[in-house]
Amino acid sequence: QVQLVESGGGLVQAGGSLRLSCAASGRTFTDYTMGWFRQAPGKEREFVAAISWSGGNTFYADSVKGRFTISRDNAKKTVSLQMNSLKPEDTAVYYCAGRDRGGSNWYSHLPTLGIKSKYDSWGQGTQVTVSS
Repeated sequence: QVQLVESGGGLVQAGGSLRLSCAASGRTFTDYTMGWFRQAPGKEREFVAAISWSGGNTFYADSVKGRFTISRDNAKKTVSLQMNSLKPEDTAVYYCAGRDRGGSNWYSHLPTLGIKSKYDSWGQGTQVTVSS
């Protein structure tokens, strides 16, 4: 497993922006596909975005497509989530997660990128609150 620590959460008004970061340590970072999930009070943890080991491929939940951008810096062992045009319904605890990239190509993983049980490394989460 890789150890993950998120940062960058906070309180922002609707329409504003926040950038979350996740720092990784431990195993080789490029062995991992990385993702972001979120969990609102009383709701299940849901998928937000994922990025391939190289950073060349990304995948987003429909609810954030066009507003959020996931990126990674393999030299710094970090993954980021740039969140723009934030809405009150984006309020949640955001979690960074990692899963083994596997030997298959990116497109073969698409059906399972949103499944949280496929990720074996998790951060502690960071709170994002969007006020209306």
